[in-house]
Amino acid sequence: MASVPSTYARAFADVILEKHLDAGKVLQELHTLVQLLTNSKELREVWAAPSIPADQKRRLLDAIVERENVSRPVRNFIAVLIDHKRIPFLQPIVRQLERELNRRLGFAEAEIISARELRDSERQELESEVGKLTGKKVRAHYSKDGSLLGGAVIRVGSTIYDGSVKGQLQRIREQLAST
Repeated sequence: MASVPSTYARAFADVILEKHLDAGKVLQELHTLVQLLTNSKELREVWAAPSIPADQKRRLLDAIVERENVSRPVRNFIAVLIDHKRIPFLQPIVRQLERELNRRLGFAEAEIISARELRDSERQELESEVGKLTGKKVRAHYSKDGSLLGGAVIRVGSTIYDGSVKGQLQRIREQLAST
C-alpha cells in the first residue's frame, strides 16, 4: 500500500503534467504555503481542527491564495488536502512531489557543498559535469562549508563525489595508516 505523501504526490504530478503546468512555479507556490504553515501555529490549528467546517477553512485558504498570488491548481490541491484531513502531510507530500516530478521529467537532484561561494560560471560547469555523470538534467542546491578547505562534495541520490581538499587529505591519511 502506498504512503499518504506518495499517493497525493503522484496524483498531483499527473495533474501538473497533463495540464502542462509550470512545475517549477507550482513547487515554488507549494513551498510558500509550506513555509506559511510551518511559521503559523494558528494556521496549522485552524486547518487541522475538526470542529471548524471545511468551507471556513477553504475561505481562509482563498484569502491566503489571493495574498500570495497562488495559482488555481495549487489552491485546489490544498483544498483537497484540507477536505481529506491531510494538511499535516503537506511538507512530506511536497518533498515527494519534487522527487516524482524530477523522476518523470528526467532531472537529477544534486546537493553541492563547496568550500566557498561559487560563481555562476563555476556552478554551470559543475552542473554540466554532474549531468554527464548521471545522464540527466541537473537541479542543484548549493551550500557552503568552510571546513572542506577547497573543492566540493556533490551528492546525487545516494552517490557522493568528494572532490574536496578535506576528502583528499582523509584518503591520504587512510592510505598512510594502511601501509
